[in-house]
Formats: sequence, C-alpha cells, structure tokens
Amino acid sequence: MGSGIQVMVGISNDMLATLSSSAMASDLWIRQNVSRYIVKGGVDIRYVAVGNEPFLSSYAGQYESYVMPALLNLQQSLAKANLAGYVKLVVPCNADAYESALPSQGAFRPELTQIITQIVSFLNSNGSPFVVNIYPFLSLYANADFPQEYAFFEGTTHAVTDGPNVYYNAFDGNFDTLIAALSKLGYGQMPIVIGEVGWPTDGAIGANLTAARVFNQGLINHVLSNKGTPLRPGVPPVDIYLFSLLDEGAKSVLPGNFERHWGIFSFDGQAKYALKLGSGNKLLKNARNVQYLPSRWCVANPSTDLSEVTNHIKLACSVADCTTLNYGGSCNAIGAKGNISYAFNSYYQLQMQNSQSCDFDGLGMVTFLDPSVGDCRFVVGLTDVSSSSFRPNCRWLILWFLILWGFWVFAA
Repeated sequence: MGSGIQVMVGISNDMLATLSSSAMASDLWIRQNVSRYIVKGGVDIRYVAVGNEPFLSSYAGQYESYVMPALLNLQQSLAKANLAGYVKLVVPCNADAYESALPSQGAFRPELTQIITQIVSFLNSNGSPFVVNIYPFLSLYANADFPQEYAFFEGTTHAVTDGPNVYYNAFDGNFDTLIAALSKLGYGQMPIVIGEVGWPTDGAIGANLTAARVFNQGLINHVLSNKGTPLRPGVPPVDIYLFSLLDEGAKSVLPGNFERHWGIFSFDGQAKYALKLGSGNKLLKNARNVQYLPSRWCVANPSTDLSEVTNHIKLACSVADCTTLNYGGSCNAIGAKGNISYAFNSYYQLQMQNSQSCDFDGLGMVTFLDPSVGDCRFVVGLTDVSSSSFRPNCRWLILWFLILWGFWVFAA
C-alpha cells in the first residue's frame, strides 16, 4: 500500500466454478480483494487475472466452461464498485493455447476457438490486453532436437524462414504465432502483455546462472530496442513481467525440478547474477541487513554407518527443497555422502537450526566448516527477525521485478 507499484491480483483456477455461478460470490470477492484496497494511499491494482492458464492442455478442458461466466460476473461486480473503467480483467494463457509449424500460420487449438473468440471479444470491448506466458526454456526442455541457440537472443544458425519473414529467436516466433492466431479471429491489433517469461537457474540440464542471465538480459535488450517482431515491427509488448522475483522452495515440481528455481533473487534477497533493466548501468540490488542464522551446517556423520539413511533423506526432502540434487542440478555430482549432507542441512536450516533437527538417529552432526562444493551451495537460513524485517525491503525488490515499457520504476 502506498508504494505506487502496479499490481495484478490473481484468481486461482479452483475458484472459477464458484465465481462463474454466483454473482454474490463475485461481488464479495471484488469487495474483499480489490475495492477495499483501492483507497487514497492504497494499492494500485490495475488487473485481475481470472484463472491462471486455465486452457492448459493438461487440464483437459476442466475449467473452460467457467471462464466466460466468471468474467461476466466479475465485470458486473467491478461496475457496481465503480472500478470497471480502471481495473481490467485478463485471462493469462499458456502458449500451448495456439499452435503452428510457422508463425504466420498460427491458430488457436480447434477445441478452444469458440471460447477464445468469446474471451477476446470481451477483452477488446473492455479495453483489456491479451496476456500470454511464453517460455522458450520449456521448448528446449521438452524437445531434445530444439536448437539451443534459437532459445536465446544472441543469433542462430537455425533461423526460421516464414515467407518474407525470418525469425532468429523463439520468443519472436512464438509471439508472432499468437499475432497470427488473433488475426484469424479478427483481433490482430489487440495489445499483448507477457504475463510470464524467464529462465530457471537450477534443477535441469540448461538451467543455470549463465543461461538465465544471457536469456533475461537478451530479452530486455531485445525489447528495449523497439524493433518489435516481423508481424509487429516497431511495437514491443505493452508490458513484460520477468518470472520470477524469488525462488519458490515449496512449488510443485510436477513439470520439472526447475520449477523451484526461476528467481532472479535467491531466497535471501541476494541477486543471483548481474542484470541491467535498461536504465543506464543500474544493476539489481541486494537486500540489505539480512539476518542469517549462525554459520553452521548439518552434515552426515562420517563415523557412522549410513546404510539406513534412506528414510531420513525422504523425511528431510519431503519438507525441505532437495531438487538441486537431481539430474541436471547444481548439486548432482557431489556424491552419496554429499547428497545426504545436503538433505540433512536443508532440513536443519528450515527448522531454524534446532539441535534435534540434525540428529537423524545419530546419523547427522553439526559442523562449522562450510560444506559447499563448487556451484553447490549449502545454505544458512534466515532468523525470524530477518524474515519479518525483510518484507519491507521487498518493496524495492519488486520494483526490479516489474518491467513496464514506457514507464520505468527503480529503487532509490
């Protein structure tokens, strides 16, 4: 509140059924989550995201019938609150909503054509943009034959020729595939917001600090050049949101272990790599005055028999994040004892270094020597005091998170 940061509020997919069937529920949701915060010195809420990628193919259509009725109810609720002209409803879509071998032939999936047409008409009538999430990393991750250099912005020998147009990176090709799909519906000039785009730093082959920096910096430089794309020359996206601000240690890893490692900042508010967001030479700034727990770690006791350690590792990793130990992760090559120590320590730090949390039936021990190896970092947790005092500092961290084309906000 009072920060001036522009906010998009999200409605989860599991809420769509209720909001689609009940105007009363819609009114209540808007009152509790939007209008109560839009006061003098309050929150600058600009968008409400109705669902998150509700048309994802893996959902097999389970949310499709709810989206349009929910939009209509919520729009009426915004009107009742006199906010319909200021707060815009959007439906963030995954790039799998459209498909094509070439960008110019882009079309929405056949089973989505009717519902997307209705939604795009609604968005257009209410002055809302089309929000899409584009992830070249996922294309590379899912397809061993995908040319790696085409995922970045550094030039490629695998350019895609589409009639008179040539595409040198996957982002432009994906973006123009959406433009072509919207054009087929009669909305080729609709403004587009990139709701999510980024590159993970761990948890898979190709997910590392160097690749993430090269991709994100290349994206920023590419869009700030105002070159646009072949189908929209000179017109970059309205807004772009880099995904994401911080790592999410409890996020589902169903799509892959990389899901917990999209952050530009690590869990303690420290920038993972240098990144210029376009204003002179200003780089990401680290959180200040972060209060860490004492410099001690929990590791496997070398003088014990570790043959019965499996259940202890399962326990530790069911609570803490151990995804960096898997194939492609930064800690994948530290050996069996290293894996045990990493799991133990991750749990120990999450338990605020409680002495009992490093027991593991005598298999663990506390050390004051940092066991980190190469790129594999054994973390030290944050204090309770640090976590509470860190929240206000997130204000300027979030400023770095938003890249608003035409309007740039930076930390003081």
